[in-house]
Amino acid sequence: MTRVAGARPGTGAQWAGQRLLAGIAGGMLPLGEHLSLHGPRPRCLPRALTTDSLTRDTLIEAARACGIRGRGGGGFPVAEKLAAVHGRRALVVVNGAESEPASRKDATLLGRAPHLVLDGAVLAAEAVGAGEVVVWLPADPARPAQPVLTAIAERQRADLEQVAIRVEVGPHRFVAGNASALVNALSGAGALPSLGPHATEHGVQGRPTMVSNAETLAQLALLGRHGPAWFGQVGDPHEQGTVLVTLAGAVRRHVVVEVPFGTPLGQVVQATGPTAEPQALLVGGYAGGWVPWPQAAGVPITSRHLRAAGAALGAGVVAVLPTSQCGLVETAHLASWLAGESSGQCGPCVNGLPAIARGLRQLASGPADSALVDRLVRWSGMVTGRGLCAHPDGVALLVRSALATFGAEIGAHLSGWCNAQSRHPLLPLPAARGRGGEGR
Repeated sequence: MTRVAGARPGTGAQWAGQRLLAGIAGGMLPLGEHLSLHGPRPRCLPRALTTDSLTRDTLIEAARACGIRGRGGGGFPVAEKLAAVHGRRALVVVNGAESEPASRKDATLLGRAPHLVLDGAVLAAEAVGAGEVVVWLPADPARPAQPVLTAIAERQRADLEQVAIRVEVGPHRFVAGNASALVNALSGAGALPSLGPHATEHGVQGRPTMVSNAETLAQLALLGRHGPAWFGQVGDPHEQGTVLVTLAGAVRRHVVVEVPFGTPLGQVVQATGPTAEPQALLVGGYAGGWVPWPQAAGVPITSRHLRAAGAALGAGVVAVLPTSQCGLVETAHLASWLAGESSGQCGPCVNGLPAIARGLRQLASGPADSALVDRLVRWSGMVTGRGLCAHPDGVALLVRSALATFGAEIGAHLSGWCNAQSRHPLLPLPAARGRGGEGR
């Protein structure tokens, strides 16, 4: 049975087919217990020695067959990354930045099951011919690096592999989790997004670099052990396996759960226990999309179904907004913070996001001119697809989905009224950190 990470046995939501969260109801899973639970990590060999040998080609084929995509928000196919990176200078980077404020999935994996993540990273390193793995973690006291450092030391004592593993700590900023920002930071520059060659071609210090999210690599570790037939026993035909979801907002506990792809949002929310009647769900994170309740209840957790509903899988966050809260106040709250998290390098972020945030605050405080809504729609379209990274696109998605979801509330606010019982934002945010991604 799948347990809520950190919960006592028998509490929280449960689903059959526990995989990533297996055995982590307590603290960090030591190497011995990890191996007893999952078995030894398979080696990815340069060439097949037996009919069932795992090689670069067979791993790529398996990842492609299962359709594994990145779980950090970008959704890039893992098979394509594995195929694109190769050579003695290659490098594998575990992206554990988890810069999405509401997300806890990667922190849970790296804190409780670091060996599973490292298994996937080393397997990827063997596949691409890399001799080194770098684990990138945020400089966040709430997410200490010690479990990862302990796991690395355990593996060194056990002489598990020839791949070197080290930890690097970078700024805890929203845009610092972007792959290009991470590559720039590890190359000795600031953790700022940039345009240019993909990391697979020209990454850290010019080396071919595979950057993958912590959950993505943990999933790869399971695929390498058990094969595509086992991996596809659960999930959706087009998105196989399981996915980690962080529940936030009006729920009994801010928790991480593991569910098969295709599980309806309503089943996840109800099983984890909303504390009030939902009004809408924010799906994908703070730069995700609002989906109105109860329509959201029947939406399956797959990329295509969420996209059709006006949201995104993103970092796997589902935040419950109760009927007592104002969706416009909540959106203005998030958009203002996101505008402040810009790296300040391009026009859509420097000019567009602050303008959108000001317009939302004006609409949330009311009364306002009805033309303001049209301007917000237009401004959101103007910033989409025009930034150095996808940061403006995420804010635009948030705003457009709010204007579509909270139509009745917009009418009240234009007249100076608010239908909510509370005008205080519900979803937590870190302290404003200004412009972001300064050095390492």
